[in-house]
Amino acid sequence: MRLVLVGPPGAGKGTQAEFIAAHLAVPKISTGDILRANVSQGTALGREAKRYMDAGDLVPDKIVINMVRDRLAEPDATDGFLLDGFPRTVPQAQELDSMLADLGVGLDLVLELIVDDDEVIRRLSGRRTCRGCGKIWHMEFDPPTHPDVCDRCGGELFQRDDDRPETIANRLREYADKTAPLIDFYGAQGKLVGIDATGPVEDVTVRAIDALRSYGG
Repeated sequence: MRLVLVGPPGAGKGTQAEFIAAHLAVPKISTGDILRANVSQGTALGREAKRYMDAGDLVPDKIVINMVRDRLAEPDATDGFLLDGFPRTVPQAQELDSMLADLGVGLDLVLELIVDDDEVIRRLSGRRTCRGCGKIWHMEFDPPTHPDVCDRCGGELFQRDDDRPETIANRLREYADKTAPLIDFYGAQGKLVGIDATGPVEDVTVRAIDALRSYGG
């Protein structure tokens, strides 16, 4: 199967992408992984992307799209893949349709992880990161013994700027403006399936896999 996974920040896309890709025996392809691979391998696209990254700028769509195109043409993606983090906008989705058409294939399904804004803020704002070992704790779901101290290494725990409620609210607004229109785009193609992404991780995975089975996955 050829899948795209969409959902707001904090919906659990990265975690579910791993489980679903393993279930389908297809590669999980994320833009973050592709960028890191191109930069570390020193490809022409990687060198170009690194110039923007070193300057603190966003990597332009054109570079990301070309990296995705190259990745989808690799042998392990011939029989299927799961895209996590791409497309993020309708123009990117149109580019994806075009590049898949060039490969003589099409997208089978788009899984939308559905979670409301209050739950996203609750999930993300509860995270604390250790300055020492980098482990991420959660004050509600996976709390340390002492609120400000890492159980693993004794390091200080802090709240990243990305995990502050005001920052999360901004990210949700950006998602609503740029990425949420994908829901209508893929819904019009009859490829969209919504999954309730609340509750334990295992329950969400079961719902996603049950939905895939309904479509032959």
